[in-house]
Amino acid sequence: MTADMKLWVGLGNPGAKYSQNRHNIGFMALDRIASDHAFSPWRAKFQGQICEGVLDGQRVIMLKPETYMNRSGQSVGEAMRFFKLTPEDVTVFHDELDLAPAKLRLKQGGGHAGHNGLRSLHEHIGEAYHRVRLGIGHPGHKDRVAGYVLSDFAKADQPWLEDLLRGIADGAPALAKGNGAQFQNSVALRVNPIPPKAPPTPVAKPASAKADPSIAQDPRSALQKLVDRFR
Repeated sequence: MTADMKLWVGLGNPGAKYSQNRHNIGFMALDRIASDHAFSPWRAKFQGQICEGVLDGQRVIMLKPETYMNRSGQSVGEAMRFFKLTPEDVTVFHDELDLAPAKLRLKQGGGHAGHNGLRSLHEHIGEAYHRVRLGIGHPGHKDRVAGYVLSDFAKADQPWLEDLLRGIADGAPALAKGNGAQFQNSVALRVNPIPPKAPPTPVAKPASAKADPSIAQDPRSALQKLVDRFR
């Protein structure tokens, strides 16, 4: 394992037509990390776009394959061979139908659950890579899946999507160092922020048993005070 370098891969389809699709949330995550952490400009390489930067002392190469989703593994495999990396050095950011919108989970290994991008990765590099599963919800029926993932996020999705991407960028240094729990906590703080503490309720001071001698006492009754007002 090459400990001094990580390869982070975002899954999506190239071109403006697909840029806001649900299927492209992996691209969106890498774009936000690159922007917030001053990575190098994107440039063409490995049948995709790459950039690089340093997160908490860890060198990270980020790759957005431009081979279209169902051939993502070609691009990733080429980059891995060039940098002499193993699947354990690779983290893939991808859309996840089986998670509710804004939910995020980490996973290593396992099946591809019919995801075309993951299927391609399995074919080219095996299944041992790490994954950041980004929930987009399910349309309700398998026949609607293709149209759903290749449609843009709805306007109502924008607030949670923005919070999720900000949280991913916040937690990126922790993820680069292998601290998955801290990474997930950073995301949770954006998506489900801790409400501000209410100011403490002032506690009424108990009445003193003895009257303050500095305050003059009015011996008149309430009725006498009222009568005196109209004299």
